[in-house]
Order: sequence, then C-alpha cells, then structure tokens
Amino acid sequence: MLEIQQIPVLSDNYVYLIHSLERGQTAVVDPAVAAPVLDAAKRLGWRITHILNTHHHPDHVGGNLEIKAETGCRVIGPRGEGDAIPGVDERVGEGDTVTLGAASAAVIEVPGHTRGHVAYWFAADRALFCGDTLFALGCGRLFEGSAEQMWASLSKLKALPAEARVYCAHEYTQANGRFALSVEPNNPLLVARMRRVDSQRAQGRPTVPSTLGDELATNPFLRPDSPEIQRTVGVSGPDPAAVFGAVRARKDGFRG
Repeated sequence: MLEIQQIPVLSDNYVYLIHSLERGQTAVVDPAVAAPVLDAAKRLGWRITHILNTHHHPDHVGGNLEIKAETGCRVIGPRGEGDAIPGVDERVGEGDTVTLGAASAAVIEVPGHTRGHVAYWFAADRALFCGDTLFALGCGRLFEGSAEQMWASLSKLKALPAEARVYCAHEYTQANGRFALSVEPNNPLLVARMRRVDSQRAQGRPTVPSTLGDELATNPFLRPDSPEIQRTVGVSGPDPAAVFGAVRARKDGFRG
C-alpha cells in the first residue's frame, strides 16, 4: 500500500516520505529540515498531507513549520510531548491509530530517549518508524528516561514480526557496530553483518532500513540474554533491564 522514500539530511539524519498509493496522501516522518523534503516531494509529484513526529528533538521537528506553511499538512506528534512539537495538530499515544490514505499505523509509546517518544508501526507494510528508540545495531541515549523504561520500550518493538523493516532516523550503523563487536566479538552473525555494513558505507550506500530479525540476532541492546554480553559487561541474572542498562552505560563511554 505504501511507497517509502528515504531522504538523507544534515550529517547523518534520515527523513522519510511515506506515500499512500491508493489515496495519494503523503506523510513526512521527522523532518529535520524542510527544503530537501519539499524538493523530494515536488520531484516525485507527491502532495504532503501529514507530518509524523516521533519525538521533540530539533533534528526531528526542525522542518515542521515551514513544511506546514507550504503544504497545509496536519502535524501529528506524541501526546507526552505535544507542547514541544512545533505546529502540532493531533497528539497521539499508545493504542491510537494514524491513517494515511488506505494505510494505517499503530502508535506505540516507547519512552526512554525522551519522555514521550512514540513509534509508528504500519503492520500491513511491515514498516516501523522508530525515530531514535531503536537504531541499526544500536539504541538511543537515555536523555529523559531510565534503563528500565527503555528496556520496556525495546521489548515492545522486539515483539513485532522479524521481517519488520526498521526505519530509524540516523546513519549510525558503523559506529554502533564497532561497539557491538566490543561486547559480543564471537557472534558470527554480527561479524558477517559488519562486513556488509562496511562494504555498504564504502560505496556510499545506506545501511537503513534493517530488519528486526537482523537486530534481534546482532544488536547488543536487544540481546541482554547473551552470555558473552553478560560476561563482558559484568552483569548477569534474571533482570534483562539491568544487563541492558550496563550495556547502555558502556556504550555512553565507548570511544572505539
């Protein structure tokens, strides 16, 4: 039902245009800036009708007002951060549905990176727009939430189908992968994935989207049950959030 265009902006951001083939509506996900988005929509002949914001950081909402002024689109953002979303028209949270033409997305609350962060899950198209909660081989920093909150959020995303495509908001994969190898160097799937990632980046190709199946197999932030990761970070036991928290803290100080 959907056609998705990825627009690289700034130094490492990705903005997405989501186009409903049946109704001709188009949503912009997390427009950091306006001009490249408006140019891409014009080139494609798509009319922007919606903005979907995952959270309030400037590199995700910076283009809201200019795009809205140019197109008259409707701005949808997380209920928990509505006052911080420029031009917001509709505030959404867990259990809500966002409709784009004939397609629909479930709203999933995923706090941790920010207090009200949400993700948009287009189940029929197996497309997850998760902002800065889950990255290819990584996850967002805990700026406004706790390790327990973020683990609960990631656990919601872990439960989605393995074939889900993960459209995250940044090209951080190489740096994330270097850290992943530092905590789970003997994971053969991770080693093989990093060879592919290095090749993609050497050719100037994006590593995003990934699939949730790849993340479950190689992303250390989704793998607190890995004995090797537990040994590396020195935390084990029945509480996965504690292991996750140790991995996140280790990444915050990583300089590899």
